[in-house]
Amino acid sequence: MAEPYYITTAISYPNGRPHIGHAYEAIAADVIARHRKAEGFDVRFQTGTDEHGLKMAQKARDLGITPAELADEMSSYFKVMCDALNVGYDTFIRTTEQRHQSAAQELWRRMEAAGDLYLDRYEGWYSIRDEAYYDESELIAGEGGEKLSPQGTPVEWTIEESWFFRLSKYQDRLLELYRSEFIRPESRCNEVTRFVEGGLRDLSVSRTSFDWGVPVPGSDGHVMYVWVDALTNYITGLGFPDETGDFEKWWPADLHLIGKDIVRFHAVYWPAFLMSAGLPLPKQVFGHGFLLNRGQKESKSLGNVTDPLALADQFGVDTLRYFLLREVAFGQDGSYSPEAIVTRVNAELANSFGNLAQRTLSMIFKNMGGELRTSFELSDADVALGDSVALGITGLRRAFLDLDFSDGLESWMRAVFACNQYVDEQAPWTLRKTDPERMEAVLMTLLRCVRSLAIAVRPVVPTAIDKLLDQMGVAPNERDYQALSDGLWLERLAESGIRIAQPVGVFPRLEIPEPAQSAST
Repeated sequence: MAEPYYITTAISYPNGRPHIGHAYEAIAADVIARHRKAEGFDVRFQTGTDEHGLKMAQKARDLGITPAELADEMSSYFKVMCDALNVGYDTFIRTTEQRHQSAAQELWRRMEAAGDLYLDRYEGWYSIRDEAYYDESELIAGEGGEKLSPQGTPVEWTIEESWFFRLSKYQDRLLELYRSEFIRPESRCNEVTRFVEGGLRDLSVSRTSFDWGVPVPGSDGHVMYVWVDALTNYITGLGFPDETGDFEKWWPADLHLIGKDIVRFHAVYWPAFLMSAGLPLPKQVFGHGFLLNRGQKESKSLGNVTDPLALADQFGVDTLRYFLLREVAFGQDGSYSPEAIVTRVNAELANSFGNLAQRTLSMIFKNMGGELRTSFELSDADVALGDSVALGITGLRRAFLDLDFSDGLESWMRAVFACNQYVDEQAPWTLRKTDPERMEAVLMTLLRCVRSLAIAVRPVVPTAIDKLLDQMGVAPNERDYQALSDGLWLERLAESGIRIAQPVGVFPRLEIPEPAQSAST
């Protein structure tokens, strides 16, 4: 039986439409899910939207609609984004669903039964934009001297009756947890460890100043702090509070993939809530970096906010997916621009791998009538190329297991370059006249390598690779990593009578977009 693997993204806060950061996280999670499936895991992938909280209530009020109406509209945009970017989630959770309210209230009851909730009055700084409380010592000064959160967002002094969670009780257990690889990358772990070592205060976990949230059970007028509500989504989708079935199979999660700005909530609050409720902890939290637009953080005031679907329409979904994972060292901040996308994709997908596949299939079609051969002698060069390709694919698989996508794709590209060098050295167009049998051996060697390289990179660029493998006659059920060790696939393909037809390129060259023309005065 396949080993289960449960991955989640952070659920997106839908008080606005999706931006490139949402797309980056969703694509990365999808690549991880597809890669684990290719490795033979039984994968469950969950994403969704976090729809409660003061920001949603205020946005809806400003628009003259109800929070529920805003949530319905905005949540749909995130589903559309995932579908358009070929993000194959298994569950899309919404925190306005009744099943989620039931799960969050049960988590609350268990924390209360553990003696970890008490009623008091909250006085302190709160950031509506972050939906987070901050100690005075964490605040920074704005340009005008105003107090801001560590994220640079406005804070306001808040006084209200609140339920508190005994977060301070879990300080030592959390520090012990961090000695494992619970938080990655290491820099995020160090940040969280320093924060917790500085001392934990009990956490305000309910609000009375608005009602758009999950009601606190047995406490009229209180709704749950949005992070208690939101974090519960990871078990809601598994049927909690029913701890059989999906919950028993998939929990604890193998990976919570999140942005670096919400690591504290996932690595401090969430495990403490679960400890209190007597539930197993997720195995790992990975805080990825930000995507910067030409080196700048995107903001509406700068006018540089990118619609990820417009970017995908301009350059293609698969090429955008490849660029984001190839260009940025995962876990660090990275920059993108249309020029960078075109340069990277043309050099590697179009000119290198795409051209390799196109040349190989075209020569088989033109010089061999599309027929496949299975009996030919391998030269030392053929064997050496096979070893180089196998080494490159092994490097990709190992790096992807460690979430090091850029390095994994670099290893894959070295194998692609080896294939192109082999083509130049063997010159099958010359062998066609001087040694046709040797030409056939060269082309079949290349066909084997192209198939292996295609299967290896399929989690990143699935649509284009499936089009390529279709042209090669590779069956849909023979495209996972187990198929890489199948030494008889070419024989079966040849025996089936399949012929390679005139190929169609799957990675066309991109053009640098022309700058927008300014209006004449």
